[in-house]
Amino acid sequence: MTQLDVRPGADDTGDGATADGMRAKGLSGNSVGLLGSAVIGVSTVAPVYCLTSTLGSTAGEVGVQMPAVFLAGFLPMLLVAFAYRELNRAMPDCGTSFTWTVKAFGPRVGWMCGWGLVIATIIVLSNLAGVATSYFWLLAGEVTGSESVAALDGNKAVHIVTCLALIAIATVISYRGMTATKGLQYTLVVLQLLVLAVFVAMAFSKAGDAQFATSAEFSWSWLNPFAVQSFAAFTAGLSLSIFMYWGWDACLTANEETSGSSRTPGRAALVAMVVLVGSYLATGVAAQMVVGSGDQGLGLANPETSDNVFAALAGPVMGPALGVLLFVAVLASAAASLQTTFIPVARTVLAMSAYEALPASYAKVHPRFRTPGRATVTAGVATGVFYTVMTLVSEHVLVDTIYALGLMICFYYALTAFACAWYFRADLLRSGRDLLFKGICPVLGGVLLAAVFTKTLADMWDPAYGSGSSVLGVGSVFVIGVGLLLLGVVIMAVMSRRSPAFFRGEVLTRSTPALIAED
Repeated sequence: MTQLDVRPGADDTGDGATADGMRAKGLSGNSVGLLGSAVIGVSTVAPVYCLTSTLGSTAGEVGVQMPAVFLAGFLPMLLVAFAYRELNRAMPDCGTSFTWTVKAFGPRVGWMCGWGLVIATIIVLSNLAGVATSYFWLLAGEVTGSESVAALDGNKAVHIVTCLALIAIATVISYRGMTATKGLQYTLVVLQLLVLAVFVAMAFSKAGDAQFATSAEFSWSWLNPFAVQSFAAFTAGLSLSIFMYWGWDACLTANEETSGSSRTPGRAALVAMVVLVGSYLATGVAAQMVVGSGDQGLGLANPETSDNVFAALAGPVMGPALGVLLFVAVLASAAASLQTTFIPVARTVLAMSAYEALPASYAKVHPRFRTPGRATVTAGVATGVFYTVMTLVSEHVLVDTIYALGLMICFYYALTAFACAWYFRADLLRSGRDLLFKGICPVLGGVLLAAVFTKTLADMWDPAYGSGSSVLGVGSVFVIGVGLLLLGVVIMAVMSRRSPAFFRGEVLTRSTPALIAED
Protein backbone atom coordinates (compact mmCIF):
# COMPACT_ATOMS: atom_id res chain seq x y z
CA MET A 1 0.00 0.00 0.00
CA THR A 2 1.24 3.51 -0.85
CA GLN A 3 2.48 5.47 2.14
CA LEU A 4 2.32 9.23 2.49
CA ASP A 5 4.14 11.76 4.64
CA VAL A 6 1.37 13.93 6.04
CA ARG A 7 3.26 15.76 8.77
CA PRO A 8 5.77 18.56 8.61
CA GLY A 9 9.12 17.41 9.88
CA ALA A 10 8.45 13.70 9.50
CA ASP A 11 11.15 12.03 7.43
CA ASP A 12 10.44 9.24 4.98
CA THR A 13 12.03 6.01 6.13
CA GLY A 14 12.77 4.87 2.61
CA ASP A 15 10.32 1.97 2.64
CA GLY A 16 7.22 4.05 1.96
CA ALA A 17 6.39 4.84 5.58
CA THR A 18 7.02 8.08 7.46
CA ALA A 19 9.30 8.28 10.45
CA ASP A 20 6.35 8.31 12.85
CA GLY A 21 4.32 5.64 11.02
CA MET A 22 1.64 7.77 9.31
CA ARG A 23 0.15 6.07 6.25
CA ALA A 24 -2.12 6.94 3.34
CA LYS A 25 -5.08 4.63 2.75
CA GLY A 26 -5.69 4.95 -0.99
CA LEU A 27 -8.89 6.98 -0.62
CA SER A 28 -10.06 9.40 -3.32
CA GLY A 29 -8.48 12.78 -2.51
CA ASN A 30 -9.99 16.20 -3.22
CA SER A 31 -13.51 14.77 -3.56
CA VAL A 32 -15.16 17.17 -1.10
CA GLY A 33 -14.80 20.91 -0.47
CA LEU A 34 -15.68 23.09 2.54
CA LEU A 35 -19.42 23.21 1.82
CA GLY A 36 -19.66 19.50 1.06
CA SER A 37 -17.75 18.64 4.22
CA ALA A 38 -20.01 20.87 6.35
CA VAL A 39 -23.09 19.29 4.75
CA ILE A 40 -21.79 15.82 5.68
CA GLY A 41 -21.34 16.99 9.27
CA VAL A 42 -24.88 18.43 9.51
CA SER A 43 -26.37 15.39 7.79
CA THR A 44 -24.71 12.91 10.14
CA VAL A 45 -26.11 14.74 13.17
CA ALA A 46 -29.63 14.62 11.61
CA PRO A 47 -31.01 17.80 13.23
CA VAL A 48 -34.69 17.26 12.38
CA TYR A 49 -34.64 13.68 13.65
CA CYS A 50 -32.80 14.76 16.82
CA LEU A 51 -35.32 17.53 17.46
CA THR A 52 -38.44 15.39 17.05
CA SER A 53 -37.07 12.70 19.36
CA THR A 54 -35.41 14.93 21.97
CA LEU A 55 -37.39 18.18 22.30
CA GLY A 56 -40.02 16.55 24.47
CA SER A 57 -37.58 14.59 26.65
CA THR A 58 -35.43 17.67 27.27
CA ALA A 59 -38.47 19.82 28.11
CA GLY A 60 -39.60 17.10 30.52
CA GLU A 61 -36.25 17.30 32.33
CA VAL A 62 -35.59 21.05 32.43
CA GLY A 63 -38.86 22.76 31.48
CA VAL A 64 -38.60 26.15 29.82
CA GLN A 65 -34.81 26.12 30.27
CA MET A 66 -34.57 23.78 27.28
CA PRO A 67 -32.91 26.44 25.03
CA ALA A 68 -30.36 27.07 27.79
CA VAL A 69 -29.52 23.38 27.94
CA PHE A 70 -29.08 23.34 24.17
CA LEU A 71 -26.49 26.08 24.62
CA ALA A 72 -24.86 24.23 27.52
CA GLY A 73 -24.57 21.07 25.41
CA PHE A 74 -23.06 23.10 22.60
CA LEU A 75 -20.18 24.31 24.81
CA PRO A 76 -18.30 21.00 25.35
CA MET A 77 -18.91 20.06 21.71
CA LEU A 78 -17.39 23.37 20.57
CA LEU A 79 -14.40 22.94 22.87
CA VAL A 80 -13.82 19.41 21.59
CA ALA A 81 -14.22 20.65 18.00
CA PHE A 82 -11.20 22.92 18.56
CA ALA A 83 -9.22 19.85 19.65
CA TYR A 84 -10.24 18.01 16.48
CA ARG A 85 -9.29 21.01 14.36
CA GLU A 86 -5.81 21.31 15.84
CA LEU A 87 -5.10 17.59 15.68
CA ASN A 88 -6.31 17.42 12.09
CA ARG A 89 -3.96 20.25 11.10
CA ALA A 90 -1.03 18.21 12.34
CA MET A 91 -2.28 14.76 11.29
CA PRO A 92 -5.05 14.72 8.65
CA ASP A 93 -5.73 11.01 9.00
CA CYS A 94 -9.12 9.33 8.47
CA GLY A 95 -8.58 7.37 11.70
CA THR A 96 -9.12 10.65 13.62
CA SER A 97 -9.74 9.78 17.29
CA PHE A 98 -8.07 6.37 16.98
CA THR A 99 -4.93 7.67 15.25
CA TRP A 100 -4.60 10.77 17.39
CA THR A 101 -4.99 9.02 20.74
CA VAL A 102 -2.47 6.39 19.68
CA LYS A 103 -0.01 9.20 18.90
CA ALA A 104 -0.68 10.83 22.27
CA PHE A 105 -1.28 7.95 24.70
CA GLY A 106 -0.13 4.78 22.97
CA PRO A 107 -1.75 1.85 21.15
CA ARG A 108 -4.07 0.46 23.83
CA VAL A 109 -5.74 3.74 24.75
CA GLY A 110 -5.99 4.57 21.07
CA TRP A 111 -7.50 1.18 20.23
CA MET A 112 -10.21 1.61 22.88
CA CYS A 113 -10.93 5.13 21.66
CA GLY A 114 -11.42 3.78 18.14
CA TRP A 115 -13.63 1.01 19.51
CA GLY A 116 -15.80 3.58 21.32
CA LEU A 117 -16.37 5.41 18.04
CA VAL A 118 -17.12 2.23 16.10
CA ILE A 119 -19.59 0.74 18.57
CA ALA A 120 -21.34 4.09 19.09
CA THR A 121 -21.78 4.42 15.34
CA ILE A 122 -23.21 0.91 14.96
CA ILE A 123 -25.78 1.69 17.67
CA VAL A 124 -26.72 4.95 15.98
CA LEU A 125 -26.96 3.33 12.55
CA SER A 126 -29.40 0.73 13.87
CA ASN A 127 -31.50 3.40 15.59
CA LEU A 128 -31.55 5.62 12.50
CA ALA A 129 -32.63 2.71 10.35
CA GLY A 130 -35.48 1.97 12.75
CA VAL A 131 -36.63 5.59 12.80
CA ALA A 132 -36.42 5.89 9.01
CA THR A 133 -38.51 2.73 8.70
CA SER A 134 -41.18 4.01 11.08
CA TYR A 135 -41.43 7.34 9.27
CA PHE A 136 -41.50 5.62 5.89
CA TRP A 137 -44.69 3.79 6.79
CA LEU A 138 -46.11 6.78 8.67
CA LEU A 139 -45.59 8.95 5.61
CA ALA A 140 -47.02 6.24 3.36
CA GLY A 141 -50.12 6.20 5.54
CA GLU A 142 -50.43 10.00 5.37
CA VAL A 143 -50.05 10.05 1.58
CA THR A 144 -52.49 7.21 0.96
CA GLY A 145 -54.88 8.26 3.71
CA SER A 146 -54.87 4.67 4.94
CA GLU A 147 -54.45 3.82 8.60
CA SER A 148 -53.81 0.19 7.67
CA VAL A 149 -50.78 1.22 5.60
CA ALA A 150 -49.38 3.29 8.48
CA ALA A 151 -50.02 0.35 10.80
CA LEU A 152 -47.67 -1.86 8.78
CA ASP A 153 -44.82 -0.47 10.85
CA GLY A 154 -46.30 -2.34 13.79
CA ASN A 155 -45.87 -5.63 11.94
CA LYS A 156 -42.49 -6.84 13.17
CA ALA A 157 -41.66 -8.80 10.01
CA VAL A 158 -42.55 -5.89 7.70
CA HIS A 159 -40.64 -3.47 9.92
CA ILE A 160 -37.47 -5.58 9.95
CA VAL A 161 -37.54 -6.24 6.19
CA THR A 162 -38.04 -2.53 5.44
CA CYS A 163 -35.27 -1.61 7.88
CA LEU A 164 -32.85 -4.05 6.26
CA ALA A 165 -33.72 -2.68 2.81
CA LEU A 166 -32.94 0.89 3.93
CA ILE A 167 -29.63 -0.24 5.46
CA ALA A 168 -28.73 -2.00 2.21
CA ILE A 169 -29.51 1.11 0.13
CA ALA A 170 -27.44 3.32 2.44
CA THR A 171 -24.56 0.84 2.31
CA VAL A 172 -24.56 0.80 -1.49
CA ILE A 173 -24.55 4.61 -1.71
CA SER A 174 -21.66 4.86 0.78
CA TYR A 175 -19.81 2.09 -1.05
CA ARG A 176 -19.89 4.10 -4.28
CA GLY A 177 -17.84 6.93 -2.81
CA MET A 178 -17.85 10.50 -1.56
CA THR A 179 -19.09 11.98 -4.84
CA ALA A 180 -22.33 9.99 -4.69
CA THR A 181 -22.61 10.79 -1.00
CA LYS A 182 -22.14 14.52 -1.53
CA GLY A 183 -24.77 14.91 -4.23
CA LEU A 184 -27.47 13.12 -2.27
CA GLN A 185 -26.63 14.94 0.95
CA TYR A 186 -26.99 18.42 -0.56
CA THR A 187 -30.59 17.57 -1.48
CA LEU A 188 -31.56 15.93 1.80
CA VAL A 189 -29.92 18.50 4.07
CA VAL A 190 -31.39 21.48 2.20
CA LEU A 191 -34.82 19.84 2.30
CA GLN A 192 -34.84 19.23 6.03
CA LEU A 193 -33.45 22.67 6.92
CA LEU A 194 -35.99 24.45 4.68
CA VAL A 195 -38.92 22.54 6.18
CA LEU A 196 -37.55 23.22 9.67
CA ALA A 197 -37.37 26.94 8.84
CA VAL A 198 -41.00 26.88 7.68
CA PHE A 199 -42.04 25.17 10.91
CA VAL A 200 -40.18 27.74 13.01
CA ALA A 201 -41.70 30.68 11.10
CA MET A 202 -45.24 29.30 11.39
CA ALA A 203 -44.76 28.47 15.08
CA PHE A 204 -43.65 32.04 15.78
CA SER A 205 -46.60 33.43 13.83
CA LYS A 206 -49.16 31.27 15.68
CA ALA A 207 -47.74 31.69 19.19
CA GLY A 208 -50.45 33.08 21.43
CA ASP A 209 -53.35 32.04 19.17
CA ALA A 210 -56.48 30.90 20.96
CA GLN A 211 -56.18 27.40 19.48
CA PHE A 212 -52.92 26.89 21.39
CA ALA A 213 -54.06 27.04 25.00
CA THR A 214 -50.64 26.01 26.38
CA SER A 215 -48.56 28.61 24.49
CA ALA A 216 -46.00 30.65 26.45
CA GLU A 217 -44.62 34.15 26.10
CA PHE A 218 -40.90 34.34 25.35
CA SER A 219 -38.57 35.18 28.23
CA TRP A 220 -34.81 35.71 28.21
CA SER A 221 -34.70 33.51 31.32
CA TRP A 222 -35.17 30.54 28.96
CA LEU A 223 -31.50 31.01 28.05
CA ASN A 224 -30.28 30.90 31.66
CA PRO A 225 -28.91 27.42 32.53
CA PHE A 226 -28.63 28.36 36.22
CA ALA A 227 -32.42 28.59 36.41
CA VAL A 228 -32.83 24.80 36.01
CA GLN A 229 -34.60 23.47 39.09
CA SER A 230 -31.94 20.91 40.11
CA PHE A 231 -28.49 19.71 39.20
CA ALA A 232 -29.83 16.22 38.48
CA ALA A 233 -32.33 17.66 36.00
CA PHE A 234 -29.60 19.77 34.41
CA THR A 235 -27.23 16.83 33.89
CA ALA A 236 -30.05 14.70 32.48
CA GLY A 237 -30.94 17.46 30.03
CA LEU A 238 -27.27 18.03 29.22
CA SER A 239 -26.79 14.36 28.36
CA LEU A 240 -29.68 14.58 25.89
CA SER A 241 -28.28 17.81 24.46
CA ILE A 242 -24.83 16.30 23.90
CA PHE A 243 -26.43 13.43 21.98
CA MET A 244 -28.14 16.00 19.73
CA TYR A 245 -24.76 17.35 18.58
CA TRP A 246 -23.03 14.02 18.10
CA GLY A 247 -21.85 13.25 14.57
CA TRP A 248 -20.24 16.53 13.48
CA ASP A 249 -16.85 14.78 13.55
CA ALA A 250 -17.83 12.96 10.33
CA CYS A 251 -16.30 16.04 8.66
CA LEU A 252 -12.94 15.00 10.04
CA THR A 253 -13.12 11.31 9.18
CA ALA A 254 -13.49 12.34 5.52
CA ASN A 255 -10.31 14.46 5.77
CA GLU A 256 -8.21 12.35 3.39
CA GLU A 257 -10.90 12.83 0.74
CA THR A 258 -11.29 16.57 1.34
CA SER A 259 -9.49 19.32 -0.56
CA GLY A 260 -7.16 21.10 1.86
CA SER A 261 -7.25 18.08 4.17
CA SER A 262 -5.30 19.73 6.99
CA ARG A 263 -7.57 22.78 7.33
CA THR A 264 -10.90 22.36 5.51
CA PRO A 265 -12.39 19.57 7.71
CA GLY A 266 -11.79 21.54 10.91
CA ARG A 267 -13.43 24.63 9.45
CA ALA A 268 -16.33 22.54 8.14
CA ALA A 269 -16.90 21.08 11.62
CA LEU A 270 -17.18 24.57 13.12
CA VAL A 271 -19.59 25.65 10.35
CA ALA A 272 -21.72 22.56 11.00
CA MET A 273 -21.76 23.30 14.73
CA VAL A 274 -22.98 26.87 14.16
CA VAL A 275 -25.78 25.64 11.85
CA LEU A 276 -26.82 23.06 14.42
CA VAL A 277 -26.92 25.32 17.47
CA GLY A 278 -28.81 27.96 15.49
CA SER A 279 -31.37 25.39 14.32
CA TYR A 280 -31.83 23.95 17.80
CA LEU A 281 -32.23 27.30 19.53
CA ALA A 282 -34.69 28.64 16.94
CA THR A 283 -36.80 25.47 17.00
CA GLY A 284 -36.72 25.14 20.78
CA VAL A 285 -37.81 28.73 21.37
CA ALA A 286 -40.50 28.60 18.65
CA ALA A 287 -41.91 25.29 19.91
CA GLN A 288 -42.09 26.53 23.49
CA MET A 289 -43.76 29.75 22.42
CA VAL A 290 -46.48 27.98 20.45
CA VAL A 291 -47.27 25.00 22.74
CA GLY A 292 -45.25 25.49 25.95
CA SER A 293 -43.14 22.92 27.76
CA GLY A 294 -45.84 21.45 30.00
CA ASP A 295 -47.13 17.88 30.09
CA GLN A 296 -50.73 18.60 29.09
CA GLY A 297 -52.31 18.86 25.65
CA LEU A 298 -49.78 19.77 22.98
CA GLY A 299 -47.17 20.67 25.61
CA LEU A 300 -43.71 19.42 24.66
CA ALA A 301 -43.35 17.28 27.80
CA ASN A 302 -46.62 15.41 27.35
CA PRO A 303 -45.50 11.78 27.80
CA GLU A 304 -47.89 10.61 25.08
CA THR A 305 -46.14 12.68 22.40
CA SER A 306 -42.73 13.61 23.84
CA ASP A 307 -40.85 10.87 21.99
CA ASN A 308 -42.02 12.20 18.60
CA VAL A 309 -42.90 15.88 18.94
CA PHE A 310 -43.19 16.73 15.25
CA ALA A 311 -45.77 13.99 14.66
CA ALA A 312 -48.01 15.77 17.18
CA LEU A 313 -47.28 19.35 16.09
CA ALA A 314 -47.13 18.98 12.29
CA GLY A 315 -50.86 19.34 11.68
CA PRO A 316 -51.73 21.97 14.32
CA VAL A 317 -48.78 24.26 13.50
CA MET A 318 -48.36 23.80 9.75
CA GLY A 319 -51.81 22.59 8.68
CA PRO A 320 -52.71 19.28 6.98
CA ALA A 321 -51.05 20.06 3.64
CA LEU A 322 -47.74 21.49 4.87
CA GLY A 323 -47.70 19.18 7.87
CA VAL A 324 -46.90 16.26 5.58
CA LEU A 325 -43.67 18.06 4.70
CA LEU A 326 -42.56 17.72 8.30
CA PHE A 327 -42.95 13.95 8.07
CA VAL A 328 -40.93 14.06 4.86
CA ALA A 329 -38.24 16.12 6.61
CA VAL A 330 -37.91 13.66 9.50
CA LEU A 331 -37.68 10.75 7.05
CA ALA A 332 -35.11 12.66 4.98
CA SER A 333 -33.13 13.52 8.12
CA ALA A 334 -32.99 9.94 9.36
CA ALA A 335 -32.26 8.53 5.88
CA ALA A 336 -29.52 11.10 5.19
CA SER A 337 -27.86 10.45 8.53
CA LEU A 338 -28.15 6.69 8.03
CA GLN A 339 -26.15 7.06 4.84
CA THR A 340 -23.44 9.49 6.04
CA THR A 341 -22.95 7.76 9.39
CA PHE A 342 -21.24 4.97 7.45
CA ILE A 343 -18.41 7.43 6.75
CA PRO A 344 -16.85 7.57 10.25
CA VAL A 345 -17.21 3.90 11.09
CA ALA A 346 -15.88 2.63 7.74
CA ARG A 347 -12.92 5.00 7.71
CA THR A 348 -12.03 4.35 11.34
CA VAL A 349 -12.02 0.60 10.66
CA LEU A 350 -9.96 1.24 7.51
CA ALA A 351 -7.36 3.20 9.49
CA MET A 352 -7.24 0.65 12.31
CA SER A 353 -6.62 -2.05 9.71
CA ALA A 354 -4.03 0.02 7.82
CA TYR A 355 -2.08 0.41 11.07
CA GLU A 356 -2.44 -3.33 11.83
CA ALA A 357 -4.82 -2.86 14.77
CA LEU A 358 -7.49 -4.90 12.94
CA PRO A 359 -7.23 -7.68 10.32
CA ALA A 360 -5.52 -6.54 7.12
CA SER A 361 -8.53 -7.36 4.93
CA TYR A 362 -10.33 -4.23 6.16
CA ALA A 363 -7.58 -2.05 4.71
CA LYS A 364 -8.67 -2.84 1.16
CA VAL A 365 -9.92 0.13 -0.87
CA HIS A 366 -12.17 -0.38 -3.89
CA PRO A 367 -10.06 0.21 -7.03
CA ARG A 368 -12.81 2.14 -8.85
CA PHE A 369 -14.74 3.97 -6.13
CA ARG A 370 -11.70 4.49 -3.86
CA THR A 371 -13.76 3.70 -0.76
CA PRO A 372 -13.17 1.28 2.14
CA GLY A 373 -15.47 -1.27 0.52
CA ARG A 374 -15.05 -4.20 2.89
CA ALA A 375 -15.29 -1.97 5.98
CA THR A 376 -18.45 -0.30 4.63
CA VAL A 377 -20.17 -3.59 3.82
CA THR A 378 -19.16 -5.05 7.19
CA ALA A 379 -20.63 -2.03 8.97
CA GLY A 380 -23.86 -2.47 7.02
CA VAL A 381 -24.09 -6.17 7.84
CA ALA A 382 -23.27 -5.54 11.51
CA THR A 383 -25.97 -2.88 11.71
CA GLY A 384 -28.59 -5.11 10.11
CA VAL A 385 -27.75 -8.08 12.33
CA PHE A 386 -27.61 -5.94 15.48
CA TYR A 387 -30.98 -4.30 14.84
CA THR A 388 -32.69 -7.55 13.85
CA VAL A 389 -31.44 -9.46 16.88
CA MET A 390 -32.27 -6.66 19.30
CA THR A 391 -35.76 -6.23 17.84
CA LEU A 392 -36.51 -9.97 18.02
CA VAL A 393 -35.02 -10.45 21.48
CA SER A 394 -36.59 -7.49 23.27
CA GLU A 395 -37.73 -3.96 22.50
CA HIS A 396 -36.51 -3.03 26.00
CA VAL A 397 -32.97 -4.18 25.19
CA LEU A 398 -33.00 -2.10 22.01
CA VAL A 399 -34.15 0.99 23.93
CA ASP A 400 -31.51 0.47 26.62
CA THR A 401 -28.80 0.07 23.98
CA ILE A 402 -29.72 3.50 22.62
CA TYR A 403 -29.59 4.98 26.14
CA ALA A 404 -26.08 3.53 26.54
CA LEU A 405 -24.96 5.51 23.50
CA GLY A 406 -24.22 8.64 25.53
CA LEU A 407 -21.57 6.73 27.46
CA MET A 408 -19.70 5.85 24.24
CA ILE A 409 -19.92 9.39 22.89
CA CYS A 410 -18.49 10.99 26.02
CA PHE A 411 -15.82 8.28 26.24
CA TYR A 412 -14.17 8.80 22.87
CA TYR A 413 -14.75 12.56 22.62
CA ALA A 414 -13.17 13.14 26.04
CA LEU A 415 -10.17 10.93 25.20
CA THR A 416 -9.63 12.83 21.95
CA ALA A 417 -9.81 16.19 23.74
CA PHE A 418 -7.22 15.13 26.33
CA ALA A 419 -5.06 13.66 23.55
CA CYS A 420 -4.89 17.08 21.91
CA ALA A 421 -3.54 18.81 25.01
CA TRP A 422 -1.03 16.02 25.69
CA TYR A 423 0.15 15.68 22.11
CA PHE A 424 0.78 19.44 21.81
CA ARG A 425 2.16 19.83 25.34
CA ALA A 426 5.48 21.18 24.01
CA ASP A 427 3.63 23.87 22.04
CA LEU A 428 1.38 25.28 24.75
CA LEU A 429 3.66 28.08 25.91
CA ARG A 430 4.75 29.17 22.42
CA SER A 431 1.81 31.54 21.92
CA GLY A 432 -1.52 32.56 23.41
CA ARG A 433 -3.32 30.89 20.52
CA ASP A 434 -1.58 27.56 21.12
CA LEU A 435 -2.34 27.71 24.83
CA LEU A 436 -6.03 28.45 24.21
CA PHE A 437 -6.88 26.14 21.32
CA LYS A 438 -4.42 23.29 21.93
CA GLY A 439 -4.57 23.32 25.72
CA ILE A 440 -7.28 25.17 27.61
CA CYS A 441 -10.25 24.53 25.28
CA PRO A 442 -9.57 20.80 24.77
CA VAL A 443 -8.91 20.14 28.46
CA LEU A 444 -12.02 22.02 29.53
CA GLY A 445 -14.11 20.16 26.95
CA GLY A 446 -12.63 16.84 28.02
CA VAL A 447 -13.30 17.55 31.71
CA LEU A 448 -16.93 18.46 31.00
CA LEU A 449 -17.50 15.31 28.97
CA ALA A 450 -15.68 13.15 31.52
CA ALA A 451 -17.98 14.58 34.20
CA VAL A 452 -21.05 13.71 32.12
CA PHE A 453 -19.58 10.23 31.53
CA THR A 454 -19.12 9.67 35.26
CA LYS A 455 -22.56 11.00 36.18
CA THR A 456 -24.22 8.94 33.44
CA LEU A 457 -22.35 5.82 34.58
CA ALA A 458 -23.64 6.32 38.12
CA ASP A 459 -27.21 6.96 36.97
CA MET A 460 -27.18 3.87 34.72
CA TRP A 461 -26.71 1.62 37.76
CA ASP A 462 -30.32 2.35 38.74
CA PRO A 463 -32.75 -0.06 36.99
CA ALA A 464 -35.15 2.86 36.56
CA TYR A 465 -32.78 4.38 34.00
CA GLY A 466 -33.91 3.64 30.44
CA SER A 467 -36.58 0.99 29.95
CA GLY A 468 -36.66 0.06 33.64
CA SER A 469 -35.29 -3.46 33.15
CA SER A 470 -32.40 -4.89 35.16
CA VAL A 471 -29.89 -7.74 35.36
CA LEU A 472 -29.29 -9.08 38.89
CA GLY A 473 -30.57 -5.80 40.29
CA VAL A 474 -28.29 -3.66 38.11
CA GLY A 475 -29.78 -1.40 35.44
CA SER A 476 -29.76 -2.93 31.95
CA VAL A 477 -28.35 0.31 30.49
CA PHE A 478 -25.32 0.02 32.78
CA VAL A 479 -24.81 -3.64 31.87
CA ILE A 480 -25.05 -2.90 28.14
CA GLY A 481 -22.88 0.24 28.22
CA VAL A 482 -20.10 -1.21 30.35
CA GLY A 483 -20.46 -4.58 28.63
CA LEU A 484 -19.87 -3.09 25.19
CA LEU A 485 -16.73 -1.31 26.42
CA LEU A 486 -15.47 -4.54 28.02
CA LEU A 487 -16.17 -6.37 24.76
CA GLY A 488 -13.71 -3.94 23.19
CA VAL A 489 -11.13 -4.91 25.80
CA VAL A 490 -11.60 -8.59 24.92
CA ILE A 491 -11.27 -7.98 21.17
CA MET A 492 -8.21 -5.82 21.80
CA ALA A 493 -6.63 -8.66 23.78
CA VAL A 494 -7.22 -11.01 20.86
CA MET A 495 -5.77 -8.52 18.37
CA SER A 496 -2.72 -7.93 20.57
CA ARG A 497 -1.81 -11.59 20.07
CA ARG A 498 -2.49 -11.47 16.30
CA SER A 499 -0.78 -8.12 15.71
CA PRO A 500 1.89 -7.62 18.38
CA ALA A 501 3.82 -5.03 16.37
CA PHE A 502 1.02 -2.45 16.62
CA PHE A 503 0.56 -2.97 20.35
CA ARG A 504 4.33 -2.68 20.91
CA GLY A 505 4.13 0.77 19.31
CA GLU A 506 6.22 -0.22 16.30
CA VAL A 507 3.63 0.66 13.61
CA LEU A 508 2.22 3.97 14.80
CA THR A 509 4.60 5.60 17.24
CA ARG A 510 3.86 7.90 20.15
CA SER A 511 5.31 11.36 19.61
CA THR A 512 4.91 15.11 19.95
CA PRO A 513 5.68 17.83 17.39
CA ALA A 514 8.74 18.87 19.37
CA LEU A 515 10.13 15.33 19.53
CA ILE A 516 9.69 14.86 15.79
CA ALA A 517 11.50 18.13 15.10
CA GLU A 518 14.48 16.84 17.09
CA ASP A 519 14.69 13.50 15.25
